[in-house]
Amino acid sequence: MQEGADIAREARKLPKADRLLAVAERAGHAGRLGRGPVLEAVRATLEALRQGIRAGGVCPSEPEIEALLLRRLSAEARGSLRRTVNATGVVLHTNLGRAPLSEAAIEAMREAAGGYSNLELDLASGERGDRYGHAAGALRRLTGAEGALVVNNCASAVLLALSALSEQRPRHAGRTPAPLPPAARPEVIVSRGQLVEIGGGFRIPEVLARSGAELREVGTTNRTYLADFERALSDRTRLFLSVHRSNFRLAGFVADVGLEELVGLSRRAGVFVVDDLGSGALLDTARFGLPAEPTVPERVRAGADLVAFSGDKLLGGPQAGLLVGSGEAVELCRRHPLLRAVRVDKVTLAGLSATLAHYERGEAPQAIPVWRAIAAEAGELRERARAWLSSLGAEGAGAEVREGRSAVGGGTLPEVTLPTFVLALPAGDAEAQAAALRGAEAPVLGRIEDGRVLLDPRTVLPGEDARVVAAVRAALATG
Repeated sequence: MQEGADIAREARKLPKADRLLAVAERAGHAGRLGRGPVLEAVRATLEALRQGIRAGGVCPSEPEIEALLLRRLSAEARGSLRRTVNATGVVLHTNLGRAPLSEAAIEAMREAAGGYSNLELDLASGERGDRYGHAAGALRRLTGAEGALVVNNCASAVLLALSALSEQRPRHAGRTPAPLPPAARPEVIVSRGQLVEIGGGFRIPEVLARSGAELREVGTTNRTYLADFERALSDRTRLFLSVHRSNFRLAGFVADVGLEELVGLSRRAGVFVVDDLGSGALLDTARFGLPAEPTVPERVRAGADLVAFSGDKLLGGPQAGLLVGSGEAVELCRRHPLLRAVRVDKVTLAGLSATLAHYERGEAPQAIPVWRAIAAEAGELRERARAWLSSLGAEGAGAEVREGRSAVGGGTLPEVTLPTFVLALPAGDAEAQAAALRGAEAPVLGRIEDGRVLLDPRTVLPGEDARVVAAVRAALATG
């Protein structure tokens, strides 16, 4: 450990901030980033060097310090949110933005963002229009629902549904209930086996609490029966909540209540049913060799008053929360004050509408990247991985193509994988190789298994193969 005098001597070798600022300005970074961000980077660089000296290190040479600063500024000039190549094999990778969009959706969003639009204007009459009507028609046709509404994500959709419907009784109740006492809160009944935690640590009970309703848990973790819901009914009950266990499975000694059963009881009891479906498939997943996943049209036909699902999972569109169901329930959500806080913007609506159009034209498996990735055959993937290996030539010595498994991901179809072929990089420091791939000009994300970096072509989009090969070459060259 250095003595105080040694630390002070090394610290005095650090260049002045003004000198480093001038270096950055000569390199053009002030013009690209602005003087404020450059000055902040200079200060952060110097502080990191001081900490290294206090920890016992020595001061680098001025050329080394200047190079360090310029590398930092070059990285900042590229921006923190960057296009990446997903070679992990996880189709719906939450950390990588979930569903990539179709070309038509991207173009529709670009068109909407590039100027003014008739977001809330009826062009025929010149009067105020309906923001939510742009996607509602397609959602009704595709799901068979009476009404549809779009908000900014699925958690918002569930929160809005619980907030709006827990304040009312449905028309099928056949009677107007007495108002709740001032201190009483409406109750929402849900099975204990469905109290899931979704991404980012958000938990269904916490979302429900924000709605103003009180949670009433019934059954046990592994077994819940219709009689449990029936016994829990009271004058305060306003709705049943069904939550699809999209990110885990219960197996063994289990029992659950089907949505049709729950709807039947709700009609007798005069309460609403909200179905939090999560992933929101419009296509039959069994067509693609996957286990059957409940589809949105099936849940609508089962009679749920509202079905909530995501726009950026199996639907394959931009991030959004979709609500479809009875006209009455959707209208209650449209009139609720919370809608203003969770409403969706014009760019998202444009991308969502273009995505839904793929389904209406029957071209979703070919046009939507998520479904194209899921449908990719193992033989096709083997040929792509072999082409990567061939392109590496002698630089790829030690790399090999091997069988592997891809995951759907995104809290969808837990434990379900698809057969694939991957490029396994040469044995070595896998963590260093993965870091080098992430640091490429076009960052490439793979996965590490058994001490080897694996790159899965299933999730590499068309046109990205050259980026993968270039990044692998650079990673292997650095050792």
